[in-house]
Amino acid sequence: MPALSTIIWVAIGLLVGYVLWKSGIGMLRSMTTPMPEPPPAGEMRKINVKYRCTVCGLEIRLTLAPDEDPPPPKHCLEEMTLIAPIE
Repeated sequence: MPALSTIIWVAIGLLVGYVLWKSGIGMLRSMTTPMPEPPPAGEMRKINVKYRCTVCGLEIRLTLAPDEDPPPPKHCLEEMTLIAPIE
């Protein structure tokens, strides 16, 4: 019986080694993949709106968005309020 348990432990060790090897190779490959290309210039629209966080008072100005009326960003886990579109 000791020989059978040795074989099982060796098999488990080889399996764990194989899983670690494959996950390490996968992580290295994910770090070497190139960054995706930026979107075409026509997809982003120029806008000019200002938002304020009602919790902490942070103000942010949005200048580019995928559409002309973007949803308000979130800060402090709350949606920011629109101050005024800047003209």
